[in-house]
Amino acid sequence: MSLLPVEEALARLLAQAAAAPIDECENVPLADADGRVLAAALIADLDLPPWPNSAMDGYALCLADYSGEPLPVSQRILAGQAPAPLQPGTCARIFTGAPMPAGADCVEMQENAEVLADGRVRFNEPLRVGQNVRPQGQETRSGEQVLAAGTRLGPVELGLAASLGRAELSVRRRPRVAVLSTGDELIEPGLPLGPGQIYNSNRSLLCAWLRRLGCAVVDAGILADDLQRTRDALTALADVDLILSTGGVSVGEADFLGQVLQEDGELTLWKLAIKPGKPLTCGHYRGVPVIGLPGNPASTLVTFGLLARPYLLRRLGVVEVEPLAIQVPAGFAWSKAGKRREYLRARLEGGRAVLYPNQSSGVLRSAAWADGLVEVLEDRTYAEGELLRFIPLSELLG
Repeated sequence: MSLLPVEEALARLLAQAAAAPIDECENVPLADADGRVLAAALIADLDLPPWPNSAMDGYALCLADYSGEPLPVSQRILAGQAPAPLQPGTCARIFTGAPMPAGADCVEMQENAEVLADGRVRFNEPLRVGQNVRPQGQETRSGEQVLAAGTRLGPVELGLAASLGRAELSVRRRPRVAVLSTGDELIEPGLPLGPGQIYNSNRSLLCAWLRRLGCAVVDAGILADDLQRTRDALTALADVDLILSTGGVSVGEADFLGQVLQEDGELTLWKLAIKPGKPLTCGHYRGVPVIGLPGNPASTLVTFGLLARPYLLRRLGVVEVEPLAIQVPAGFAWSKAGKRREYLRARLEGGRAVLYPNQSSGVLRSAAWADGLVEVLEDRTYAEGELLRFIPLSELLG
């Protein structure tokens, strides 16, 4: 069986996601909207700024009314005040953010103005119309689309919505994702380890990551090594939007999860041209989508970040689902070309990507040490200093 390229696997998952959108929405206060996905476009219903205002502390004047002689100050305008029209032949003392008085068309900063003994103000530099004035509607006009539907909301987007007077926003409802683990060797933290057992790190990793993505997490625990109990566990997850499993799913007779998925659903096993993370399961159980990630912690991290995360975002209507990447020089030499695309845990030191010394798929500490993932293309070698694609972990985890 040939290995499935990463791009093709992602394209298939995104097509499945687009066919099963989570389009129910709800209105939430701005304080609760961080990380959520905008359900309807944000349309401005006022100009921003709503009136011309000063960009500087200084003096507002009408340039056509100015002959070069010092001007008396006719009023003092603070931010939050409604000014009177500018009296002809005068200037107004004005502060940053204060509305421009009617009749004024420029502001000179206070550093370029001289207050004379009689209180008049002399301007020492050439002036021009519109100088240091923020015009009405400079940022946006009423009726303009400010944010598109499908935008993931963060602090900047919430601040923008607040500047338009919005106290709440319409967002897609949270995806309900069930997380379950497979493997007789797994035990939850806090319990004593038995012979051959290891603690389940994937549960904590994925549950925290999903919550960051705005998902409602259903913790389905560790599947028992029993056919009926596995069937019962999956049946209890009928109201979720995705079942996300970690650990080996195969078609062998000892694999109860695989058997149950084949009985009442669909199970496709993909062998990906990716390292770490070669095995991936995709299918559904009684209409509920299922994605099965490999069980080694670094493999779970890479496949969730590059494949499952974009799938979930696309189901929420997000258009740009792939993480931003940058080109960085390699702080290492890569002399052996591989058949699979590799994602190496690395961090930037002196502007170069330096690798964690142990790239085993079972070493999660490599990701805690790293800033991101370096992409090494299949059938390629790299010399030190050659440019590589670097995906910051902040792009994947946010």
